Amino acid sequence: MATRIVIARHGNTFAAGQIPTRVGARTDLPLVDSGRVQALRLGDVLKKSGLVPAHIFTSELQRTIATAKLSCSSMVCSASIEQLHFLNEIDYGPDENMPEDKVIERIGESAIKNWDANGEMPDAWSPRPEAIVNAWQSFLNKVQTDFKNQTIMVVTSNGIARFAARCTINGQDFSLKLATGAYGILTSEDVGIWRMTEWNTHP
Repeated sequence: MATRIVIARHGNTFAAGQIPTRVGARTDLPLVDSGRVQALRLGDVLKKSGLVPAHIFTSELQRTIATAKLSCSSMVCSASIEQLHFLNEIDYGPDENMPEDKVIERIGESAIKNWDANGEMPDAWSPRPEAIVNAWQSFLNKVQTDFKNQTIMVVTSNGIARFAARCTINGQDFSLKLATGAYGILTSEDVGIWRMTEWNTHP
């Protein structure tokens, strides 16, 4: 038996034709129609894959809570949904809710590339990577204690989800990005050892 965590990113918060911005912890946007479709599709795929969770954790932001609820309805899942502060998206500081060209103008294209490829965080963003990794590690330890040999689900944002990889033995084999509506799977068969078995899978 194994303990499994499905880590999903919330669905779309911008509709076609809208200019997307760097939405962080201080910007609580709802899902748009395509995001709700993504959430329902996620639940359908998880059910067909035998990944119906026993418990669901989300951030405190409505985009993750709505994704979880819609996925649950698609799975016909009765799992409780619990909100955790550490799963909120990062705070982008002066880049919060700014279009990407303005962010690049402020910090440079190389800083964005380092963030996307290596998780190297610009100085003005928070919390820092070490704090996020520590929060993930504490969470994974709790899951192994409270949900051993069960499947649970986490719905969060890309900025937080990417750091779960640093708590696995093979996270370096995967890219950091988790697209909207996509998911990954962490599996543990031994205490303290987690392996990433899927990442950025699109339902």
